[in-house]
Amino acid sequence: MLAALLLQAQDDAVVYSLPPYFIWVFGSLLIAGGLGWLVATVLGFARARAFSLSTRWFALASACLILYHAHWLALVFSISSQNNSIIFPILASLNFFVVLGAVCTVIGFARLNTPPAAERG
Repeated sequence: MLAALLLQAQDDAVVYSLPPYFIWVFGSLLIAGGLGWLVATVLGFARARAFSLSTRWFALASACLILYHAHWLALVFSISSQNNSIIFPILASLNFFVVLGAVCTVIGFARLNTPPAAERG
């Protein structure tokens, strides 16, 4: 039943052509995002000693988003190699580093709300 629906959907599928600016805009934003998260990671780890442990968690979240951008580059290279054995595992785990970064951010906020031991008593 599901296979029949998918085959019917494939017959009715519309093929879209990429606009000429798509690759340049996508690539530029991917590089800019990766560089931005790299700066955030470096600043976060550099300032972690001066502030608190929660700053390290935010820096780890930034590092996870750098790995997310690297994951996109791995996807592009796997598509260009046309090797189906590596494309689908990369696609399946594409948002793993976003989820891991979100967990690090939540832990960072949880630690940010906890007062230091000296203030607790």
